[in-house]
Amino acid sequence: MKPSIPKGTRDFGPQEMARRAYIFNTIREVYSLYGFQQIETPAMENLSTLMGKYGEEGDKLLFKILNSGDFRSGITTDDWQSDTIGHLTTRLSEKGLRYDLTVPFARYVVQHREELQMPFRRYQIQPVWRADRPQKGRYREFYQCDADVVGSNSLLNEVELMQIVDTVFQRFGVRVCIKINNRKILSGIAEVIGQADKIVDITVAIDKLDKIGLDAVNEELREAGISEEAVEKLQPIIKLSGSNAEKIAVMREVLAGSEVGQKGVDEVEYVLNTLNTPNNLKNPIELDLTLARGLNYYTGCIFEVKALDVEIGSITGGGRYDDLTGIFGLPGLSGVGISFGADRIYDVLNQLDLYPEEVLTTTQLLFVNFGEKETAYALPVLRMMREAGVRCEIYPDSVKMKKQMQYANAKNIPFVAIVGENEMNEGKVTLKNMVSGEQSLLSPEELLAAVK
Repeated sequence: MKPSIPKGTRDFGPQEMARRAYIFNTIREVYSLYGFQQIETPAMENLSTLMGKYGEEGDKLLFKILNSGDFRSGITTDDWQSDTIGHLTTRLSEKGLRYDLTVPFARYVVQHREELQMPFRRYQIQPVWRADRPQKGRYREFYQCDADVVGSNSLLNEVELMQIVDTVFQRFGVRVCIKINNRKILSGIAEVIGQADKIVDITVAIDKLDKIGLDAVNEELREAGISEEAVEKLQPIIKLSGSNAEKIAVMREVLAGSEVGQKGVDEVEYVLNTLNTPNNLKNPIELDLTLARGLNYYTGCIFEVKALDVEIGSITGGGRYDDLTGIFGLPGLSGVGISFGADRIYDVLNQLDLYPEEVLTTTQLLFVNFGEKETAYALPVLRMMREAGVRCEIYPDSVKMKKQMQYANAKNIPFVAIVGENEMNEGKVTLKNMVSGEQSLLSPEELLAAVK
């Protein structure tokens, strides 16, 4: 049987890993510039930590881990015959793979709150797992790159997170549009059209405008039990256009009767005005009232980032939540966070061919192997090169020169060092530039200077 991997997972070869490391390192550097510190949490959490946090759909997408040993012990015939799948699952498995980094982070904050300095700025770059139907751009195992600030209500945090997004994509050379909205505005809309209890249905439908178009969104609203009158009232809001200032002015009027809606407008206006100062953001930021972000725990500003030169879904998202840790018995701790979609960013950088050349250069210098004497001469030179930070290797076997050169070409190694009888007599090394084909006889010091 041919070896294979589970559907929705991937192997990453050396070139892919070099590209991914570039993405993670860039994000890590920018997070650090803004005072965020890295944490990690285990791949598996207790199911009691994960269940009920992502809604009914999310619960179905959790990968559960069978209890070790005899997982059937203590299970009765009634348990096996129970109609509720959830009941049997909880008996058979106590642990599950993490679905995102936010819930484990909430658990971490509650568990370690005594030793944390508030506000706490953390970032986390780790894989997560979802038992989703694999399709293009959607995997069962993928990485998230989250940054969150908890323990502060200040909108300055939102401002800085947008600056982080802007800086990261500037460094990647990707043109993006940052979209911002506010859950309070969406709640205000639901209130003024008289459908406050339908806020989730409204936001879930509106969120799909880009994907399915206006008519299908309206149909979905009607199916969710939103009255025809309310759907009518929603139209100018869904279709709103103009500058950020114009949109804010319209929303102030539309939401005149809603206190929560007005507060949402205030918050967005502050973030936009603060970011609107000269030289603040290199990428555009716009108020987008169709932005709803599926997760129900957002309570304030929400963000999404779209690439301008590639057709792909959102490549970064996030928002403010008022009660991250309430689910674990520590109410009232507000936070705001963002998450970079590393896998989608990877696809964007590939399509636009934006990787710096040095990212993909692994070995810089290959020493050809002509035999034991030559190797004994070359090894101290190799050590000197490595100590000076040059990435080099020696071909391990003394085989035909042609084969060793083919190896250098296949690995895109830019320089080859040749040591034969003549070189050893003169205390030198012949350096061959694999791009230009030029060769020169150099001392080890000159060799170092030439390669660096």
